Amino acid sequence: MAEGELLLDGREVPLGGVRGMSVTRWLPHRELPTVGAWCFLDRIGPQRVDMRVQPHPHTALQTVTWPLVGEILHRDSVGSDVVVRPGELNLMTAGRGVSHSEDSLGEEPLMHAVQLWVVLPPEQDDDAPRFEQQRELPVLEVTGRTGGARATVLVGSLGEGSGAATSPAGVAPGLVGADVVLDPGADVEVPVDPAHEHALLSLDVDGAGGAGSGHPALRYLAPGASSVRLRHVDGARQLLLGGTPSTDDLVMFWNFIGRSHDDVERARAAWEDPDARAERFGSVPGWTAEQRIPAPPLPPVRLTPRRRRARLVGAPPPAFS
Repeated sequence: MAEGELLLDGREVPLGGVRGMSVTRWLPHRELPTVGAWCFLDRIGPQRVDMRVQPHPHTALQTVTWPLVGEILHRDSVGSDVVVRPGELNLMTAGRGVSHSEDSLGEEPLMHAVQLWVVLPPEQDDDAPRFEQQRELPVLEVTGRTGGARATVLVGSLGEGSGAATSPAGVAPGLVGADVVLDPGADVEVPVDPAHEHALLSLDVDGAGGAGSGHPALRYLAPGASSVRLRHVDGARQLLLGGTPSTDDLVMFWNFIGRSHDDVERARAAWEDPDARAERFGSVPGWTAEQRIPAPPLPPVRLTPRRRRARLVGAPPPAFS
């Protein structure tokens, strides 16, 4: 492993109830809670499953949904009622508070998708919620030592100067996410912002319906490099995430993000109170108030900001450790 790199294992997280499914989660990780503003990374499947995620809340974040196989019906308290398909991006901004649901379409369809959260800048924590779907995303073509690659830019900008590809998705500056497909045998250098830290995750699976051989590690790269090397041998399809390292305090509990324990406690209390819930989180079309997912109880201690524990070979200690 090179200087400034770290490998993080994914973990299986069961999602019970009527969903009857599980996901693999890499972020937040106890060693590394965020990569730039990326604070959450799940992979759904690939598995044949009826996904039924009932209405639940979010605060102070953006959800990014990128299906690889299968279709997902998204409904939210902003009034959205849309289907997202492979090659399309859903971006929901919670701001002060939003609620939404997600369902797979069809009977036990093959589902394979990544879902991510982005921490909003503190000045946007109290913004009104909003939703957008991007059906046409730019692609950056990269030629390498051998072969080439095509990077679909989900959010932010990738590349240099006039040749950069910039997504129309509405995110804050200092963030990038891309789905990169490599030619067989390809070995390429993708230009990136040296001020950003980055992470790479293989999206490959074995066969159309299998779960692959174990879970790939998330490869973290400290700031400083002006390019990231991607090789087909490490994955024919790779997710590239990057952003400006954060020094903000960040408290995460269930589906809430706050800057303090009190922020999270207020959000949870609002979700559990019918009147406050309607005012802050609204309602999701097609669901009754009783069909929401209740919030788990808070632990009997005050929640504290997540700190990164990782110490990278050849890299300075993080400013917020």
